[in-house]
Amino acid sequence: MPRVELSPQRSVLLVVDVQPSFMKAIWEADRVLDRSTFLIEIARLTDVPVLASTQNAARMGGSAPEIDPLVGEPVNKMSFSCAGSPQWMARLTALGRNQAVIVGIETHICVGQTADDLLTAGWEVVVCPDAVSARTPDRHKLGMERIRDAGAVPAHTEAVAYELLGTAENPKFRQALELVKKSKF
Repeated sequence: MPRVELSPQRSVLLVVDVQPSFMKAIWEADRVLDRSTFLIEIARLTDVPVLASTQNAARMGGSAPEIDPLVGEPVNKMSFSCAGSPQWMARLTALGRNQAVIVGIETHICVGQTADDLLTAGWEVVVCPDAVSARTPDRHKLGMERIRDAGAVPAHTEAVAYELLGTAENPKFRQALELVKKSKF
């Protein structure tokens, strides 16, 4: 398995399809929303860009209201992989980064296909199993196994947060610690 050492200067957080119309059917949706929100707040604190997607927003609606004000304007897509959207890829490429941290839904579909496409394009990819899910636990588990087998690195959102901070001497450490303490999951 590849080793990925996340850096705030090289990373981007990708928030995939966290939309209420989908979240209704997601196994442990509250956990996914809590952990995704936590990592979005950490990304903003550590100056890591956040790029969100919505799947067919005209029919399925926009991002969850809890994250909507934190993610900027999501890129709407029709392809399951975010990388299948030229607009999304243009925004991602313009950031000049090469590490992707992925949260969202569903593990075995949009998250997995996005991870695969970015790995193929030479990106270092980390997927946070505590901030992704699917309609059933088996779909989530199989999706994570496939993602790991493809070469992406699974990491808990809290591990990602501390890696982006780097040290307790980081001037933003205390603010990050408050986010860690307020998280429900």
